[in-house]
Amino acid sequence: MTIKFGTDGWRALMTEDFTESNVRICAQGVSNYLLEQDSHQNGLIIGYDTRENSEVFAKAVAEVAAANQIPVIFCEGPTPTPVVSYNLISRDCAGGVIITASHNPREWNGFKFRPGYGGSASPDIVARIEDHIERLGDVTNANIMDFDHLQSIGMIEKIDASNSYMNHIASLVDLDGIRKAGLNVVVDSMHGAGCGYINELLRNGSTKIIEIRGTPDPCFPGMSQPEPIDHNLSELKTAILENNGDVGLALDGDADRLGLVEDNGMYVSTLHTFALICKHLLENLGLKGTLVRSITMTNMIDELGEIHDVSVIDTPVGFKHLGPIMMEEDALAAGEESGGYAFRGHIPERDGILSALFMLDMMVNTGQNPSELLEDLVHTVGPHYYKRIDIEFDPMDRERINNVLANWQPENISGLDVKRIDTRDGYRFMLENQAWCLIRFSGTEPLLRIYAEANSDTLVDSLLKACQKFVNL
Repeated sequence: MTIKFGTDGWRALMTEDFTESNVRICAQGVSNYLLEQDSHQNGLIIGYDTRENSEVFAKAVAEVAAANQIPVIFCEGPTPTPVVSYNLISRDCAGGVIITASHNPREWNGFKFRPGYGGSASPDIVARIEDHIERLGDVTNANIMDFDHLQSIGMIEKIDASNSYMNHIASLVDLDGIRKAGLNVVVDSMHGAGCGYINELLRNGSTKIIEIRGTPDPCFPGMSQPEPIDHNLSELKTAILENNGDVGLALDGDADRLGLVEDNGMYVSTLHTFALICKHLLENLGLKGTLVRSITMTNMIDELGEIHDVSVIDTPVGFKHLGPIMMEEDALAAGEESGGYAFRGHIPERDGILSALFMLDMMVNTGQNPSELLEDLVHTVGPHYYKRIDIEFDPMDRERINNVLANWQPENISGLDVKRIDTRDGYRFMLENQAWCLIRFSGTEPLLRIYAEANSDTLVDSLLKACQKFVNL
């Protein structure tokens, strides 16, 4: 098989291609890449999520790296991706691997690689790793020793990565202020690697944390996949109403994404969530700096940038694009539509836990609940409505869809004039009145994603239907 890294690593079905032997091939490719770097003796940090056999796969990676004389730092127990990434930086490791399929359904698993800067691997680094993997074929290191033996001789060091991460988070957010605020916070950890983190960070205060789905479970019961989006959060909505919650916070499978639910049990889109956090950073905390967003993220960010006289840069989807720009610009924040947000002073990568804490910090600073904060946001930037639909397609149909899109040059869509077409990542149609729609293939699954944002819900639905009708799916 051909192993290809998508927007954030390699993912595959565990019943098909995501096997221990293929994981070892990936690990050898990463090892060969690291051996080219002067810093490989700084070691490889490895973490994993709560999925079935994730620990087994992680140990396979550790065995391969150690066989290549690369020291291994191995995180004990399921560990959130941002926690692994922060420890990568704080320990000055050469790189990191996290075995996780993030928000994908339980049948999937994944292999994420992080270079020494702690963010998603750039397209250039990904290409070099894929080249090493392709040249390997089915060959892996034959001199691999057992994990326990490698640990006994000092090639593998086990660590609890949580403490250093939590100490660092305490330097970025006023945790004491949140603890003393007397909030009722409902947290949905979705049985993923983030279980217990927010509760531990905010314990011993008048703020009450009610955690649901707070124990690791590889089956992710009660949800189609551990993704903190509207249709997966019915339990969180119910828990908010039953516990008189002030806010609902949901983490995905590896805790690098945030889902937000209002005090009245209504889901808040990821676009509005990122806009709220940026507004908090700019207005309440008085910070300045470039804002970076993916092309699937809202125009509200551009409007906030204009109001506060800060620049806004958009990129193709994926933190392998956002992260490098964030570092180059020393950006204040970066965000993508999937619910992943990153912040200055931390890692150039998504962190759902820190994002959740910034939302709580905003509530404490303003004395407002999420529904009131959203009203204030609309007053500032006007009404913005957004939806995304995901359509499964036969991979054999991909070329036809591509050809259809490449030849589509509409003058208007749903009555709105097309001002510009952006083809950096799929086909994004920039329309009048700041509306837009986008058609692109998922980087990790056989899905065609169609997005739209406009100033009315009816118009958003019309744009989605027009795009879907044109591609004939």
